[in-house]
Amino acid sequence: MTTREPTPAAGPLAGIRVLDVATMLAGPYGATLLGDLGADVIRLESHYGDESRHLGPKRGTERGPYLSLNRNKRDIVIDLQQEGSREVFARLVRTVDVLITNIREPALSKLGLNYEQVAALKPDIVWVGVTAFGPDGPYAGRPGIDFLAQGYAGVLALNGEPGGAPVRTGFPAVDVITSLLVANAAQAALRVRDRSGAGQRVEVSLLDALMHAQASSIGTYLATGEAPVRTGNRSLYFAPSGVYPTRDGGHVVITTPGEKFFGKLCRALEVDWDSDPRFHDIEARLANQDELDRVVAERTRAYTRDELIPKLVAADVLTAPINRVEDVVTDPQILHNGMIVPTEHPTLGEVRVTGVPIRFYATPGSVRLHPPLLGEHTRALLGELGYSAHDVAALMRDGVIADNAEIEARRAARRR
Repeated sequence: MTTREPTPAAGPLAGIRVLDVATMLAGPYGATLLGDLGADVIRLESHYGDESRHLGPKRGTERGPYLSLNRNKRDIVIDLQQEGSREVFARLVRTVDVLITNIREPALSKLGLNYEQVAALKPDIVWVGVTAFGPDGPYAGRPGIDFLAQGYAGVLALNGEPGGAPVRTGFPAVDVITSLLVANAAQAALRVRDRSGAGQRVEVSLLDALMHAQASSIGTYLATGEAPVRTGNRSLYFAPSGVYPTRDGGHVVITTPGEKFFGKLCRALEVDWDSDPRFHDIEARLANQDELDRVVAERTRAYTRDELIPKLVAADVLTAPINRVEDVVTDPQILHNGMIVPTEHPTLGEVRVTGVPIRFYATPGSVRLHPPLLGEHTRALLGELGYSAHDVAALMRDGVIADNAEIEARRAARRR
């Protein structure tokens, strides 16, 4: 066992160390979630850095996607393509409990990162591999991202307006779902290790994660043979359910899963639709959905968004505003839940990130560390591994490792 003594109030996974050797989103964000719960997460990057450091809107020298996905980590730069990196990597691996990677073969084995290679260094390692389609089978080895998984798993066919073109989700839902399974799988494997002393290989794929998330739609088809259809903002099973306009050009969500909620909507909007033969039960409302949506929209247009939402909420109607991102980050419930958290960054000052979505009352998780600079902790981590200042200088001179100062100096030299 390599677990370390937890510090007070450091989270339920305090004492667990995770090595994040993954790229972009699904793997790294799974490691972030473990860090949120108290694990000591070490991000291993090349001199170039992860691709997410080079994509998206920029703030200073950093990019938005990287900042948003990599809190609660320390960062070390090791060039795993160099022979001299083997001993450094081996020392590091022997201190960790979990390794997460989504690097594809043959690069995975060339870098010494496949399960057998890592387990030879640390027999009780929990090794979590993330692939697009699975580690074997007809699609094994193919490159893949969130968008492709949505195509293969049928999500694109179901998303969008009836008769319109397929539409992907507005955020990388598959990557996020996969990251949750990565974190869940790592913790389950650690529980097995607690009982047996044995580590193991664990595999998670984007495709399987999305199949799991579609248990309702795909499961219904498997059980009944009835294929789901694209409905836009409507529901297959009840009405009204959709997005409705307000007088000031805004929109609100209203949905009524059952007679109780339809009656509450009628009382709130001061109408008697529930006694109208066209709308008096769910079957009638589904059969007359176009007309129902028309009359609901006619009533919602009588109010501004800020007038309508409180009126509907007071009547216990299922409703929500259509918030923009700018609205979301100032929403009082989101702020109350601690889902926007400030952290102090060494070059950017205050950086706000999303918070920890699970509330532990005895051992709470927290955002303890800012998203790290590339190589920010290289020297400190090598010191923890027993390397002297002389050793570190030699490794840096040979290009095996780098710290942030060295990387920034190289960037400055290239700009001259």
